Amino acid sequence: MSRLLDALTLEDALPRGRDWASLRAGFRWPQPSRLNLAEALVGLRAEAEPDRLALRHLDAAGRATDWSFRALDRAACRLANGLAAHGVGRGDRVAVLLGQSPETLITHLATYRLGAVIVPLFTPFGEEALAFRLGDSAAAALVTDRANLPKIVAIRDRLPDLRLVLCADGPVEGAESLPDFLARGRDAHACAATSPDDPALIAYTSGTTGPPKGALHGHRVLLGHLPAARLAHDFAPRPGEVFWTPSDWAWMGGLCNLLMPALAWGAPVLSHRMEKFDPERAFRVMADHHVASAFLAPTALRLMRGAPAAARAGARLRTVGAAGESLGAELLDWGREALGLTIAEFYGQTECNKVLTNAPALFAPKPGSTGRPAPGADVAVIDSAGRPLPAGETGEIAVRRGHPSMFLGYWRRPDRTAEKFVGDWMRTGDEGRADGEGHFFFSSRADDVITSSGYRIGPSEIEDCLGGHPAVAMAAAVGLPDPLRGEIVAAFVVLRPGVEPAAALGDALAAHVRSRLGAHVAPRRVSFVDALPLTATGKIMRREIRRAALAQ
Repeated sequence: MSRLLDALTLEDALPRGRDWASLRAGFRWPQPSRLNLAEALVGLRAEAEPDRLALRHLDAAGRATDWSFRALDRAACRLANGLAAHGVGRGDRVAVLLGQSPETLITHLATYRLGAVIVPLFTPFGEEALAFRLGDSAAAALVTDRANLPKIVAIRDRLPDLRLVLCADGPVEGAESLPDFLARGRDAHACAATSPDDPALIAYTSGTTGPPKGALHGHRVLLGHLPAARLAHDFAPRPGEVFWTPSDWAWMGGLCNLLMPALAWGAPVLSHRMEKFDPERAFRVMADHHVASAFLAPTALRLMRGAPAAARAGARLRTVGAAGESLGAELLDWGREALGLTIAEFYGQTECNKVLTNAPALFAPKPGSTGRPAPGADVAVIDSAGRPLPAGETGEIAVRRGHPSMFLGYWRRPDRTAEKFVGDWMRTGDEGRADGEGHFFFSSRADDVITSSGYRIGPSEIEDCLGGHPAVAMAAAVGLPDPLRGEIVAAFVVLRPGVEPAAALGDALAAHVRSRLGAHVAPRRVSFVDALPLTATGKIMRREIRRAALAQ
């Protein structure tokens, strides 16, 4: 298995000193017959270099706690044994509702060890968003904390499959104590012999034409992220470099763009989640903890651009990766001038992530381009019949089957899985074009997803939530441009007969969504309208709504 550790670095598959074309032409995916994320991320390194630093956790008070690979592995074994004693086994779902923390990572590792499936959940989710995801996944166990437990207590009677709730910060009514649970566990656990294609992770997508869908990924998802991660971060890792992202590990961006590759390479990761992103604090954290490589959403970068120049003192970043929305020329220029580096933009989605990348050490990014197909990725612009289009023509960005970061399918939704493909191509739902040199340019989202502050937000869930308010007859949610967040959620509401529009009602509707789904999806603009444009089959024409709003 030590050969697997060597293979994960990609130093042989993607060596320094070669140009982009030769790296693409010569790349071959690692082909392990056995792959378990717990071993690949921590377990094998715990055997080879047990005392090597894996994680430094910085709490809200600024206190730092270091975790070696061995310490993480032992804690994961204890939790795996405890979960198994409660009947959690191969194929069962284990949810984690925590911010960045050692406990979050330990829960992931323990779940993978069992051959179970992790379900990461975003802490700002409200009760309804959590109830749907926990119910749909039929999660058997959940790890959370005191701050989030009340939301679980409120919906517990709607979750018949949820047998065990653990609280990360000690005993509390309604949950068992995770620290006590770990203290009783054994340090050794026989890791499940999983293959790359065995299920490991359910990541819920943004719901655009219905409820969110669970994208089921295999253990191979790690392999699929490594080429673009290595090249976007200038042939990472370098000895001693620390990695950090403020993006939550509940999303593919924080989890798979940075945390997983860094651990697989044996590079230390800083764990620190700010309740609200503070650009000056971000610079200070990176300076104090010698962060060299970071994944930062474009919204975070825009906020950092607005921070005083003095705030950047001490930060010594070597590489920055970004994704989620287009950077634009101004942010790229700022990165070069203020940070002394070229920010590497890349592209993917929950179902198949990090397939396009820029690699500043190998070629100059073109303004507006989200990158070129990473080694091992076959990406094209196709027409509605699945035929690749010539350079320069606009169509749908698609990824050929076989990429390791491609999902196994939507959880319990074979019908929606089939709709995602046309022939050998996985359809992204994003429209764009490619030039003659293979640089891709995103133009629009065909699926109505709203991208705000780096979050991909589905309008359907918001519309359903608004429709549950007694004042609302019908609602539509669209994204409108915003200079800071990229887009904001804007709701257009038809009121029930007898209800009068008012600013206070708009505030109440936004609060209604915020309390049930989370602050990050709450509308920042609520407009009252007499009617919504509908198709012949009764579907809301969100594009028409957005077009009319932009024309005002």
